[in-house]
Amino acid sequence: MKHSTNRMLNRIKSVYMFINKRGTVTTGELVEEFGITPRTIQRDLNVLVYNDLVKSPSRGRWTTTKKKVKMSS
Repeated sequence: MKHSTNRMLNRIKSVYMFINKRGTVTTGELVEEFGITPRTIQRDLNVLVYNDLVKSPSRGRWTTTKKKVKMSS
């Protein structure tokens, strides 16, 4: 796997775990926590939404779904 792909997957996993731990977060909180651009965090969130792992109950706010996730390192 390419280094850049691996880095992206690790970041998306970290974003998911951050949201899961906090319950509900804003897009701004994610940008601040991970030090990445709003566009990058939106792409990461799109991957998580596509896989039914997070949802947005209201504009700009994110929470995890009830879908079971098996984490691997």
